[in-house]
Amino acid sequence: MEGLMADNTKQQVREFYDEIGWQKEADGLYQNAHYEDLRPVSREYIHNTRLRVNDHLLPHGDLLLDAGSGPVQYDEYLTYSQGYQKRVCADISIQALREARTRIGDHGLFVVCDVAKLPFKPDAFDGIVSMHTIHHLPADEHKVAYAELYRVLKPARVAVVVNGWTNSTFDALAKFLNRTRRFLRGKPLKVQPHEEKGTYVRKTNAKWLRQELGDSIRVEIYAWRSASTRTLRTFIHEKLGGRAILRWLYKMEAKHPKFFGENGQYPIIVFKK
Repeated sequence: MEGLMADNTKQQVREFYDEIGWQKEADGLYQNAHYEDLRPVSREYIHNTRLRVNDHLLPHGDLLLDAGSGPVQYDEYLTYSQGYQKRVCADISIQALREARTRIGDHGLFVVCDVAKLPFKPDAFDGIVSMHTIHHLPADEHKVAYAELYRVLKPARVAVVVNGWTNSTFDALAKFLNRTRRFLRGKPLKVQPHEEKGTYVRKTNAKWLRQELGDSIRVEIYAWRSASTRTLRTFIHEKLGGRAILRWLYKMEAKHPKFFGENGQYPIIVFKK
């Protein structure tokens, strides 16, 4: 029964990204970009946080695995493999890989697969990056996916995973303020089902992750981006000094990366083999 449920979840994720998420809209952006804050006030912060992956990933090697690559949709994502001979894009969505091929061409190798069942031999990759992918798996496969990434990573090399936490402090406050605002305006407190878009997401937290992985995979957790899209849209506005606030937040994340990594919305999870 659990296997059937997992298969159904992955089918849902595949269909969403093939048919909706990685389809371009009239503005030239992927539909999935609606889950990102693309406003000018947040642009510098978003740009700088995406580049944080390079602070942990080894800069050179033969093969970089991009596990759950999507279409490699942001320019900052392209920098992760600049020092590698090839970028192996692995994704469950064939549409994502078609778009990724358009983006990176001969620099890429493209494989349709499940990140919890990677079709690669052990010790195959000089580096691994996985952006916002594992939280799309059923909860009981998160540990499996980390184990698979660890298996295919070469000794003395580094894997970098960016995922989301459940109920970060900032995001919980943003939810509360948004619910209060909806209440004061006489609107329903819960978004109606027909208003919801997206696919399956199962986020966890730092304590859960460490308990799940135990001593099998030793992880370090750092800040990637502590403010979620909801938090940015709620609190950060041009007329209220939003750019200055985000510059301050970025400096605080850099000064206290482990605190913001565990308590912010999006951590960088790093492990070595």
